[in-house]
Amino acid sequence: MAQSSSNNGGTDQVLVEERASVRIIILNRPKQLNALSFPMISRLLELFHASEGDSNVKMIILKGNGRSFCAGGDVTAVVRNVRQGNWKLGADYFREEFTLNYLMGTYSKPQVSILNGIVMGGGLGASVHGRFRVATEKSVCAMPETALGLFPDVGASYFYSRLPGFFGEYAGLTGARLDGAEMLACGLATHFVPSERLPFLEQALAKVNTSDPYVISTIISRFSDIPKLKAESPYHKMKIIDRCFSRRTIEEIISSLENEALNKKDDWISSAIQSLKKASPTSLKISLRSIREGRLQGVGSCLVREYRMVCHVLRGEFSKDFFEGCRALLIDKDKNPKWEPSRLELIRDDDVDRYFSKIDDEDWEDLKLPPRSNLPPYAIAKL
Repeated sequence: MAQSSSNNGGTDQVLVEERASVRIIILNRPKQLNALSFPMISRLLELFHASEGDSNVKMIILKGNGRSFCAGGDVTAVVRNVRQGNWKLGADYFREEFTLNYLMGTYSKPQVSILNGIVMGGGLGASVHGRFRVATEKSVCAMPETALGLFPDVGASYFYSRLPGFFGEYAGLTGARLDGAEMLACGLATHFVPSERLPFLEQALAKVNTSDPYVISTIISRFSDIPKLKAESPYHKMKIIDRCFSRRTIEEIISSLENEALNKKDDWISSAIQSLKKASPTSLKISLRSIREGRLQGVGSCLVREYRMVCHVLRGEFSKDFFEGCRALLIDKDKNPKWEPSRLELIRDDDVDRYFSKIDDEDWEDLKLPPRSNLPPYAIAKL
C-alpha cells in the first residue's frame, strides 16, 4: 500500500509502501533527479524515527523514482535563501540533512538503499551511512562539490577517508564519477545487482521478517553479480593514486600528478589534473584537510566539523565560491566560475583554519546530534 508523505504544490515528494515487516521509502522528485528538498529531509527524519520505534518494522528499503536514486541536496534553493540575506536558513537545511545522515549511520535496523541510477552528493549521504547499498549497471556516483565551491559533506569526510588507500582523497578532490562496479570495488556499495533483477530482489526483501543483517545480506547475494571493472577504471590506478593523493598539500598532489604525466602519457592523469585545476582552490584546501581529519574521527565528529565548515561557506566571509559555483554550474550554466581567491598560493593555512573554527555569532550553535545507542555505526564494507 503506497501512502503519500510530503506535499509540495500537490506533488508527493516522498512515498511510503508498507509491506508486512518492511517499509519501502521512495524519493519522488524524478524531474529534479530526486534532489533532496527541505521538506523531503524533514519527512525522511520523521519516517526513520517512526520506523525505528515500531517493533513491527524490521527493515527499510530506500529507493528513487525515475533514472536517479538522488542527485544530491537541492542547493539552488539553499543559495536562493542565502542570497535573500539569511545564511541561517541555509544552515537550517544542512543541520537537518546532517542529522538525517547521523540517524542513518547509527540506525538500529538495516537500511537497504537501491542505487539504480544517479547518486550524487547528498544521495551518497542518504545511502552510504546505511547497512546495505545495492549498485547496478546504471549507477553513477560522485561527490562533485569542489567544482561547486563547496566540499564533500554529508559525512563524506568519514566514509571517503575509509576507502582503500587514498582513493577517497582522489574521488573527493576531483569529483570523479564512479560506476556500479567501481562502487562495489571500493566499498561504497555492498552488492551489485543487475537492474533487471531488482523487482525480484524487492519481492524477496519484502517478505523479510527479521533485522538480522546476515539473513538480509544472504538474500541480496542470491541476486548479486561480481561485475568486471572497465579497462580504463581509476581503480586500476591505485598505485598512482596512493603515490600522488597521499601528499600533504594540494600543491604537492598536483605537482606529483604532473610528474607522473611527464613519465607516461595517460588520459586519466591529465583528466585528474584538469579536474583539480578547474575546482575552487579554497574548496580543494578545506576538502583535503577535512578528509584527512575524518580518518581519525567517528561519524558524529565528522558531521559536527562539516556543519561548522558549511556555515563558514554560507557566510562567505573569506570566499563566496559556493555562490559563484552554483551560478556557473546550476543557474546560468556557463560553466565558467570565477573563483576568488583564484589561485592555491593565495590561500594561507590560517585561512583554511578559519573554516574549522566555531562561528563568531552569539545565536549560532554547533550541530547538536541526538544521543544514539547503536554505536559504533556499521562499518563500510571492505574497509
